[in-house]
Amino acid sequence: MKKIVLRGRKVVGGCAEGEALVTKDRISGWGGIDPRTGTIIETRHELRGQSFKGKVLVFPGAKGSSGWSSQFHVARLAGAAPAAMLFNEMTTKIALGAVVTHAPALTDFDQDPLEHIATGDWVRVDADQGIVEITKRQT
Repeated sequence: MKKIVLRGRKVVGGCAEGEALVTKDRISGWGGIDPRTGTIIETRHELRGQSFKGKVLVFPGAKGSSGWSSQFHVARLAGAAPAAMLFNEMTTKIALGAVVTHAPALTDFDQDPLEHIATGDWVRVDADQGIVEITKRQT
């Protein structure tokens, strides 16, 4: 099976792998997620009702207020955080959210991960090396 490899810049180091959960919608921390379950609760979000717990969360970036870091910190404490995060736009709120989540995180990719990763693909993230390996799910 062919693997796709992307390269990015480390935000938080470490290695993790898991099933991808992908959205082209930005994610709001405060009011957008239930940190106890990792479920997206924002009314009009395309992933509403789905949990990122233990998954590789692939998304364009954060939106909203500074509640991002507190909500993702609570998700980590509750055991509901993503296994890793891959995002396109670096902001201070997402940087702090990634740090408090303790999940490997990458940004500034050589190719857009939203174009190459689909929900259900298996993704291995080596943030220390800046490498993402994608194994496409069987259809």
